[in-house]
Amino acid sequence: MKFDLSVLTGYWTSLASGFGSTVWLCIASGTTAIVLGIALAIGQRRGGRLLVSFIKAYTAVTLGLPLLVLLYVMFFVLPDFGVLLPARFVGVATLAIYYAPYVAEAINAAVTAVPAGTIEAGIAIGMSPLVITRKIVVPQALPLLLPTMTGLLIGLIKDSALLSVISVHEFMFAAKEVVSTTYAPLEVYFVVALVYWAVTSLVAFSTRLWEQRLGRAHLSALPR
Repeated sequence: MKFDLSVLTGYWTSLASGFGSTVWLCIASGTTAIVLGIALAIGQRRGGRLLVSFIKAYTAVTLGLPLLVLLYVMFFVLPDFGVLLPARFVGVATLAIYYAPYVAEAINAAVTAVPAGTIEAGIAIGMSPLVITRKIVVPQALPLLLPTMTGLLIGLIKDSALLSVISVHEFMFAAKEVVSTTYAPLEVYFVVALVYWAVTSLVAFSTRLWEQRLGRAHLSALPR
C-alpha cells in the first residue's frame, strides 16, 4: 500500500476546521468540568447530608458508566422524554458531566494531602478560612493536583473524538468525511493520530514546566 500525503491536497482546510472545533469543544468542556468539579468538591466538604448523598450517588453512577453510554443517553434517549438538545451542546455537557467527578476526587485527594499542621497554624494566628485556602491550602495542593489534572485533560482531549458518533463536527468527524471522499484512510488517520499525539504531548510538556516552576518544596515536606 502506497503512502502518499498528496491525496489530502485540498482537504487540509476541512481537517483544520475540524481540529479547531475540537479545540473549542475541549476548552468549553474542560472549563465546565473544572468549575463543576470544584463545586462538587466543596459540596462534599461543606454541604449538608442530603447534598453529600446526592453528590456521592451522582459520582458513583457517572464513574460506573462508559462515556459512550452516557453520550448515547444524552443524545438518543433524552429526546424520547421531550428533551432535544443540539449535538455540540450535548457533547460539551456530556464530557463535563463525565469528567467533573474525577476532577472533584482529584481536588479532594490533593487537599487531604495538605499537612493539617499548616492549616492549624493558620487558624492559630487568626487567618480567615478564605485566606487559609488561598495562602496555605492552594499553594500546597496545586503541585499535587497538577499531574492528575494533566491526565484528566489528556483523557478528555482523546475522548472528544467520540463526539463524532453523534455527528458533532470535530476533528474525527472531519477525518471520516475526508476518508469517505479520498478513500485514503492510511494517510488521513496517520495525520489525525500525529495531531492528537502532538497536542497531548504539548499539554503534558507545558504542565511539567508549570510544575517545575511551582517547585517541589511542598512535596518534600509531606510526611512519608
